[in-house]
Amino acid sequence: MGIRITRAFTAALLGVTALFVTGCRQDMHDQPKFIPLRMSDFYADKRSARPIIEGTVARGQLKEDTYFYTGKIGNQEGDVMPFPVTADVLARGQERYNIYCTPCHSELGDGRGMIVQRGLRPPPSYHTDRLRKAPIGHFFDVITNGFGAMPDYATQIPVADRWAIAAYIRALQLSQNAQKSDLPAGVDVVDNVTSTIPATGTPGSGATEPPTPVKGGESK
Repeated sequence: MGIRITRAFTAALLGVTALFVTGCRQDMHDQPKFIPLRMSDFYADKRSARPIIEGTVARGQLKEDTYFYTGKIGNQEGDVMPFPVTADVLARGQERYNIYCTPCHSELGDGRGMIVQRGLRPPPSYHTDRLRKAPIGHFFDVITNGFGAMPDYATQIPVADRWAIAAYIRALQLSQNAQKSDLPAGVDVVDNVTSTIPATGTPGSGATEPPTPVKGGESK
């Protein structure tokens, strides 16, 4: 009796195994599909990776405000900020400038940063006539695309922060060339350096708010 049960169980097990084996096919593995960078005979150019359709824009990357993203009007560098310059914008620009720009340009913008003092080729001072007269879009463009020995910072610095830095460079230029007649009450000029401490003598907190989001995934 036990032998018969064992034989019946073995036969059933073999039957189930055979069923699974016959059902295990390679259709899913060998299905028609494109493997990245592998040649395909389906298209005339033999490329399995198809080019993006002309005019395709990824979600969130429609950069409608051309000036905001390029700093140019047509082919000319613009001389206007694309958003209002507030105290918070300047504080943000100063913070970003101190992080990314001071190693070469120094805190004064005179091109005598610490790594220049260690032997790197000095950049031009922001306080030359040429750069004082340069449109603000020029500074944005240089930060975005680089210039001469300076690499671009488009990856490290978001668009709105590049504008904030450009605005702060303008403030630096003014601070080193300001006259008393240019300043409001409570602000003085000492040895060509502008002091912005209020008349009460109480310094500001220096706190800044994070930039507000704008279209295109950037911030203002």
